[in-house]
Amino acid sequence: MRLLLSSFAILAAASTAAAQNPAAPADSVDPIREMVARLDLEKYKATIKGLTQFGDRRQGTQRNARAVDWIEQQLKSYGCTNTERIRYEFTPPAPRGGGAGRRAGGAGADTGAAARAGGAGRTGGAGRAGGTQGPGGSRIRGIRARTGVNQDSLRQPDARLRALNAEPAPTAPGPREEVFCTKIGTTRPDEMYIVGGHMDGHGWGEAANDDGSGTAIVMELARVFSSPDVQTERSIRFALWNNEETGLNGARAYIAQRQALQGKEDPPGSGRYPEPKWLGMIQHDMMMFDHGMPRADGTLSPDQRPEADVNIEFQINSKMADESMKLAFVLHQANGKYATDYPATVGPHMTNTDSGPFQDLIPAISLRENERGAHIGAGWDPHWHQPTDLYATFSDNDFRLALNAAQTTLAALGQLTGARLRK
Repeated sequence: MRLLLSSFAILAAASTAAAQNPAAPADSVDPIREMVARLDLEKYKATIKGLTQFGDRRQGTQRNARAVDWIEQQLKSYGCTNTERIRYEFTPPAPRGGGAGRRAGGAGADTGAAARAGGAGRTGGAGRAGGTQGPGGSRIRGIRARTGVNQDSLRQPDARLRALNAEPAPTAPGPREEVFCTKIGTTRPDEMYIVGGHMDGHGWGEAANDDGSGTAIVMELARVFSSPDVQTERSIRFALWNNEETGLNGARAYIAQRQALQGKEDPPGSGRYPEPKWLGMIQHDMMMFDHGMPRADGTLSPDQRPEADVNIEFQINSKMADESMKLAFVLHQANGKYATDYPATVGPHMTNTDSGPFQDLIPAISLRENERGAHIGAGWDPHWHQPTDLYATFSDNDFRLALNAAQTTLAALGQLTGARLRK
């Protein structure tokens, strides 16, 4: 097993945090627990609701650009004022086959990798997967419902939302932007963890779950860590990726522009590191809906299943698999200690999300509502890329599952970065 420097950094940070935070006497305060308690279900829901005012936030549209502006304003209001933007050029890939994807209201280039993981749409019944291969190396077993990207505007019954999402030129090439902000470490500002979620969506809904739920987690973590009394030894970057649905273009642009800048003090002697060394990347993508396997007729339970959990995934065949697995289990351990309602599980098949471009560079994991390949790709979430991906679709139990993912990541980050509360 490879024990590289990044492995030691992760384990040393977690061990140091544990040593410095032993079981506290009844009259003392565990700073991690107090920070986790600052995550609030209603605030989390309000953040998702705010994102849905921009419809599905499809890349290349004005509603997407307005959402980027809104996210930046929210981050600044939390105290994460050092917001920056990644600017890059997006060139859609040539369409495959016929012109169906290019018709008015069609998905065009936005179908991306997610559509390739599923079927040809939501029509039709369910069938048995028979152990078929899923993305990321997983196997799809049991009953499988059809999946895909909705391309039909008329399947959205809400005329207001349909008009909002009908804004033209969603697939035009050109400049794109995404926003991030940074919590600066006090003693190791030259090292950081990247925490991400993608703010774009499609399907003629509100993209409330995919990926408003992950975007809102990142924003809520930024809110808590940006509190004036919170200090961290290492830095944390909160990134809201764009163009995930077109092939992870926003995350790839970030790497292309900033990988070579890691750990360089600028200006020399200033103690400022525009791009601290990357210690790990934690992605959040589709966090709320764990209602179980489809029934034989393709329908699902209307309720969150009692055994719902937070899925933490790494990619077993990546170059950083050992280090990524260690990072996954740091979060797993944090969930066991600090999450209030739902447990976590670790799986080896991370795929189709913005942590993918990082997986051969640094420890990289993603948090999900279900296993990405074996479950979501098999139709366990009927709202994926559909007009029903609406804020109103989800119950408090659904929102609470995502809040538990936020608790999990916040607690782990607090340990890994040496978080303290300043009195």
